[in-house]
Amino acid sequence: MENRFEQFIRERQYLTNVTPATVEWYRQSLVWLKTESPTDAELKSCVMRMREKGLKPSGCNCRIRAINAYLKWSGSVLRIPKLKEPQVILPTFTAEQVKRFIAYKPQGYYQRRLHLLVLILLDTGCRISEALDLRVEDCDLDNILVTLKGKGQKERKVPFSFELRKVLYRYTREMQPHLLVLSTKHGCKLDRHIVSRDVKRFCRRLGFAPPVRTLHSFRHTFALNYLRRGGSVFHLQKVLGHSSLEMTRRYANLMTEDLQAVHQRLTLLA
Repeated sequence: MENRFEQFIRERQYLTNVTPATVEWYRQSLVWLKTESPTDAELKSCVMRMREKGLKPSGCNCRIRAINAYLKWSGSVLRIPKLKEPQVILPTFTAEQVKRFIAYKPQGYYQRRLHLLVLILLDTGCRISEALDLRVEDCDLDNILVTLKGKGQKERKVPFSFELRKVLYRYTREMQPHLLVLSTKHGCKLDRHIVSRDVKRFCRRLGFAPPVRTLHSFRHTFALNYLRRGGSVFHLQKVLGHSSLEMTRRYANLMTEDLQAVHQRLTLLA
């Protein structure tokens, strides 16, 4: 007879239809539990072992979400409270760095592919996984909409600019609809670690050091500038594909220069 961990995962896999990535997340998270019916003390011990192994609060919370899902499924009234995470300023590209990306004139296939990737990330705010899964048929050049396949197999349509449409048209006009937009020369999916390496080299070639979490910084940059230019946080939630508004609100913590600019307009001493 299968244990309850496996029963939980199988039900999520076949009844809830979660993705293979989510199944693996459950497996890796439930490893931290020593028993199928943990006590409150065992749950506390579970979190302490995570911290002793060097997991950051955000990493612990990732595992805690999966464990709490199992506890709820098993009928337990116990839950593990989330750890307090430090509020850090999200890494972004500066306006000058964005201009350098846009003004770059690529030469050859590999530079054109890399430049297109950067433009897609800057113009749509999509995740790197969504950009690498993008196919030619997902790009509606007539209505200027791109269909992105996000987490949990959820699709969403996101608008893009006329400028990106020009680049996409030139890049994909001789490609078959079913092909990946960004792929190897043999049509295979690009490895995100290699893409990360190439983007960091691209940043250095343009004369600046890449920010931490380089690929995700494009998403942060898009979101921050969307709000700076008057975009709604509710619309931003839809564009980014967030399931809750709480995640989107992190981007509303504007940079110091934004707060300074507002203060100069509102101060009573002016």
